[in-house]
Amino acid sequence: MSRRCIHVVLIATGLLLASRCHAGHAYAFSSACRMISSERRQTHQRIPTNIQATSDELSTTKMQQKLMSLGAAAALFTAVLTSPISIDINAHAPNSATAGIVDVSIHKSQAMALTENQQFVSDVWWAVTTQYFDPSFSGLGEEGWRAKKKDAVAAVADLGPEDEEQVAEAIKTMLSSLGDPYTRFLPREKFEALTAYAKGGSAGIGVSLLENPRTNNVVVMAATKGGPAAAAGIQAGDVIQEVDGESMKGASAEVVAAKCRGEPGGKVQVVIRRGSYLDGSNDNGKATKETTECLTLTRAKVKVNPVESATFASSSGKKVGVLKVPSFSQETVAQIVEGLRSVSNDGMVDAVAIDLRGNVGGYMPAGVEVAKLFLPPRAHIIAEVNKVGAIKGYDADGIGAETTLPVYLLVDGRTASAAEIFAAALQDNRRAVVVGSKTFGKGRIQNVQALENGSGVAVTRARYVTPNGRDLHGVGIKPDKEPSKCDVEDSALTCLADIV
Repeated sequence: MSRRCIHVVLIATGLLLASRCHAGHAYAFSSACRMISSERRQTHQRIPTNIQATSDELSTTKMQQKLMSLGAAAALFTAVLTSPISIDINAHAPNSATAGIVDVSIHKSQAMALTENQQFVSDVWWAVTTQYFDPSFSGLGEEGWRAKKKDAVAAVADLGPEDEEQVAEAIKTMLSSLGDPYTRFLPREKFEALTAYAKGGSAGIGVSLLENPRTNNVVVMAATKGGPAAAAGIQAGDVIQEVDGESMKGASAEVVAAKCRGEPGGKVQVVIRRGSYLDGSNDNGKATKETTECLTLTRAKVKVNPVESATFASSSGKKVGVLKVPSFSQETVAQIVEGLRSVSNDGMVDAVAIDLRGNVGGYMPAGVEVAKLFLPPRAHIIAEVNKVGAIKGYDADGIGAETTLPVYLLVDGRTASAAEIFAAALQDNRRAVVVGSKTFGKGRIQNVQALENGSGVAVTRARYVTPNGRDLHGVGIKPDKEPSKCDVEDSALTCLADIV
């Protein structure tokens, strides 16, 4: 009797038995097979049950047919779905009494069995792998990214159910290798807060927040007039350090916002750091003395400031309508249309200035829809590009409400996300003059996925590309005009004094 060991490779289209190995050697699954086997809870329902077997060493068609028998296929499929395995195949010699018979032995590979913590690490790795927007995994390559998983799996090998924090740290270390602060692990309590925030219906403190990936902090971009934060003296540029005694270092803006929310009338304690800005300086780029303050706020239902409209006469005698857009929401399009009507009530204006300073974005589709108001039909607005290069484009699909008046967009380092989509669309289509200072530069799209133990993982799934093919992430929008005076406290009239 001759003995053969057939290599096992698990692929998306089925289980394929292929190639040969020397007699007497059992083959353990390759890393690709381990990857999918370890993720079997997520993927086994997608694996077809058809199994094919081929071997140069099997001398008769009858032997191959035996190997393909339903019993062998069922045993193999069941074993793959339950544990890592090795397979021995004994092919009886053609001249023996048992010629044509193939014995299949399936063995559990103890060395490859994963602990619960290792399985969890593998689940997180797989969730990121299937969604991450960069096919090179930030330059690591597939093997390099797989090696990071191997390191993390090894790091949790001896940890038990009570070692959640150490497991979380191993996962964070693995994900940090991607160099993408927006792809992150969300421990149970932060994921629960985030999902509760997404459901809405709770009260907050009235702040617009933005995460600064360069400092790993969440910064206040604006405090809503009349809200608890503004009443307590919280200002744009303040860093949220703690919420109810929990450090917010490394948390996303959404998680910090969620932690600040709760029932109306409830108390929340917030520690802020003042005296630094997005890059560790103040808004003028000058170093300042930092101070820390602990504030106790009362949550309340806060209505986001609507679009504000006004007019002024420039030094050249032109009438300019000004629309202050604090954020983008589902109501923004209607509010801007109403604002355009309002500034024209006393006669036609010569130009429109849209103030996006301090606007951290918000509802991304609103940025697209507002751009349509100022662009001609079929003008490109923005495109999403995923890991396989698939492009989802957003174009103007009709005649905008205002496509002729000169438009000026006021921006600063706090202008981000949906506000940048809007500004870049008008700049690239030469529909507006961008005035102010360089914008923040956030051009990534995240997806948040729940994990089985109640935690979650946020994954950057795509990037934005402007009509001219620009990737704004980490770069921002360079203004067409950079006046000497256009700080956050300066009026639109001051910013545009020598321009309009």
